[in-house]
Amino acid sequence: MTVSGVYPSPLGEILLTADEIGLTDVRFGKTRSGADREIPPALLPAARWLDRYFAGEQPGELPPLHPVGTPFQMEVWAMLREIPYGKTCTYGDLSRRFDRPMSAQAIGGAVGKNKLSLFLPCHRVIGTDGSLTGYAWGLWRKEWLLKLEGSL
Repeated sequence: MTVSGVYPSPLGEILLTADEIGLTDVRFGKTRSGADREIPPALLPAARWLDRYFAGEQPGELPPLHPVGTPFQMEVWAMLREIPYGKTCTYGDLSRRFDRPMSAQAIGGAVGKNKLSLFLPCHRVIGTDGSLTGYAWGLWRKEWLLKLEGSL
């Protein structure tokens, strides 16, 4: 069974979806009919985390997450989780962490499939030259988030 709710953020509404294991999907501005306008109890840990995050605090321990992807995507997403609040890294930095040759483009493809934006912080991955690249929810949101965290 899945449950959805809408979180009102400074960057627009965020649709949160979870199953019995944890959060499965986070989408800016893509609410759907049937999603609760109130946060259901199952989504309260995620909403509290977002409250702290948008207040400019390090939000602490993540709520339960349930990412679903290929083994490669899961490996990349685990690396995203390790990027500290207030820090950034490049796609090349992530590719060099693999024991096997991996292109920055392959990393970018996996990062782009991340459905748990903010919680698995793909906004902290930047171009080799320091440019803001590739954020599904808009580069203006990526810039805003990085400024909130103090890394821009």
